[in-house]
Amino acid sequence: MGDWEIRPASVSDVEAVAELRAQVLRADLERLGRYDEQRVRQRLRDGFDPAHTWVIEVGGAFAGCVALRPAEDAHWLEHFYLAPGLQGSGIGSGVLWRLLERCDRRAVPVRLNVLQGSAARRLYERHGFSVEAEDPVDVFMVRKPG
Repeated sequence: MGDWEIRPASVSDVEAVAELRAQVLRADLERLGRYDEQRVRQRLRDGFDPAHTWVIEVGGAFAGCVALRPAEDAHWLEHFYLAPGLQGSGIGSGVLWRLLERCDRRAVPVRLNVLQGSAARRLYERHGFSVEAEDPVDVFMVRKPG
């Protein structure tokens, strides 16, 4: 799984995260006919909240991010991006497991949405998420506390 850790995000992380988002989502958004070079970055900038976001570092270097935003009836897992060269290495599973463990201790469900056809859906299903609803672009998933 490698030498990884998560640290609280800061406002200064927004551009690195926006660039990673554009890179990670490009193929899925292009397949769905929804890729826009500017919009993919601006949507991240508009929704970036460092208070609920962590940066993933591997060997001390920026490798990704994840957010867990509290809502009325659940926490929303958002902005979960890992550098393409690190995907499939177990880091994403480790990060996700750590966050879900926190939610389980508090008996809080976790919700997310993933793009239709995204390989990330398999990661979420392996960690207990199930489909709640879907539309032509997004699949909305939920995980009850374990």
